[in-house]
Amino acid sequence: MQAAPVRATAIPSFTTALRAVESLLMSGGQRTARRNAWTSVLEDRRRAQDRVEAQRVLERTPAVRL
Repeated sequence: MQAAPVRATAIPSFTTALRAVESLLMSGGQRTARRNAWTSVLEDRRRAQDRVEAQRVLERTPAVRL
């Protein structure tokens, strides 16, 4: 009895498959614009998280009266 053949190429990840479909459907400029927009969303989320953390620190800090 022979062993099952080993697959020579890895099965692409879901992300890789989405990028392949994206490259077929969108021009390069559209891909770049979409990725830039997503990068902006992630940066906005990071800044919002930083603001929340700064607010928590300020609320824990005792008020100083001059």
